[in-house]
Amino acid sequence: MRIKVDSRNKKPTVFDIAAAAVAAAVIITILLFKGGEKNLIPIIGVFLCFLCCALVMLIVALIRQIEYNPYSYNTIFYTGFSIFDLSVIGTFIIILVKILADPGAYTLDNAIWTLLLSSWNYIFFTFPVVLVFSVWLCVSNISLIRHEGLRTVNILGIILSFLLVGGAVFLYAIGYYATGSEREVFFHDFIVNLLCAVYLYFECMLIGTVAADIIAAKYEPDKDKDFLIILGCGIKKDGTPTRLLQGRIDRALEFYRRQKEKTGKEIIFIPSGGKGPDEIISESASIKNYLLEQGIPEEQIIEENRSTNTAENMKFSKEIITAKNPDGKIAFSTTNYHVFRSGLLARRVKMRAVGMGAATKWYFWPNASVREFVGLLTKHLGKQILIISGLLIVYIILTFLAYR
Repeated sequence: MRIKVDSRNKKPTVFDIAAAAVAAAVIITILLFKGGEKNLIPIIGVFLCFLCCALVMLIVALIRQIEYNPYSYNTIFYTGFSIFDLSVIGTFIIILVKILADPGAYTLDNAIWTLLLSSWNYIFFTFPVVLVFSVWLCVSNISLIRHEGLRTVNILGIILSFLLVGGAVFLYAIGYYATGSEREVFFHDFIVNLLCAVYLYFECMLIGTVAADIIAAKYEPDKDKDFLIILGCGIKKDGTPTRLLQGRIDRALEFYRRQKEKTGKEIIFIPSGGKGPDEIISESASIKNYLLEQGIPEEQIIEENRSTNTAENMKFSKEIITAKNPDGKIAFSTTNYHVFRSGLLARRVKMRAVGMGAATKWYFWPNASVREFVGLLTKHLGKQILIISGLLIVYIILTFLAYR
């Protein structure tokens, strides 16, 4: 079943997960007070039921978020925490299997320790994937630097690769063995568990970012659009589109021809991009000239030639569209790695637009995902602090329970 983007008007929420967590906590507390160790299997069962319900709620929220607005950091959060939830479910299944295999040998303390080490184990078992991903980031960034030169934004992937691999190796090294007094071992494990929880959070968010980029770039909009914004980028010295810009125009033309063949509906093209100091004409004019060469009538083209960045592309294009037809359905064409960010900026100016991605060199996409990930870390700080604090509180409680 194909998920329909922008088909909902109501933003999804995940408050039901909090309600389920409170209910599970109440039931587990009652079981602990009434039977303690005797109720170990029911306690694990309640935990597992809650985690499975939470996973379903997160997946439903993710689907509804995509249907409401795929270009949202909520898409990243829901994807990342679905993966985290799935990993914890795996841990609880292991606990339940051990209890059923040997009920007398596995205690509540064993269950607490298994859960406490879940983040450390997750990092250990996912390390091969992290290593391969990090090597891929490094190789793509080296290729990017060779083609575009050494700039800060072009080495973000290399920096992140070293942080990912170095962080995992560091956590494994310090967490593998500890000596000293009971107090010293407790303090050591306390710090390691908190660091593992933080690392796990950022790993899940990175996976969520990559997934959100792919979802946005691979989506094919419905063939019912009234306007199609073509986002500008650099042009050649003679005023013709660069290969990157031509890819965006050709992608828009491909969509337009498919729509016309399928529904007969025409589209108003909005070439968007101003004139840079080193450009002989505006980017919008360069796009328009190319469209005219491809047989698009001039009356189907409205230039937006004031913008200097993607945010302004969306803002000024919206003004043109609103004046022409405020109820018109909108799509935009850009390069595949740029779709998610462009859609995000469209939503910030309250414009509902669905993107399509033109293919580009393979080494652009990894670095674009890293930039989105870095952008995520600098935004929604309140939400992130709340989530990380919740994770840390859980692991603090588990650490004290394990050493009680």
